[in-house]
Amino acid sequence: MYKKRITEFIKFLLIWISQQLAIPFWVVGHIHLSIHSFHDLYEILSSIGMNIIVAIGFWIDYKESNYNTNKNR
Repeated sequence: MYKKRITEFIKFLLIWISQQLAIPFWVVGHIHLSIHSFHDLYEILSSIGMNIIVAIGFWIDYKESNYNTNKNR
């Protein structure tokens, strides 16, 4: 039961992050990419990591909303 609650919280957190921070991650990332050149591996990995978090959150939210839509039919 405890493991299920942690899993549900992590799913909720990923969805929340993807919905609340997607635009700031991408806007700041694109502005940063257009102004600076990416020479630092740390910057590249953090940018990729943030975009992966957003993509996972979008995917989980899509699967859940698709499941709920089909369940209500």
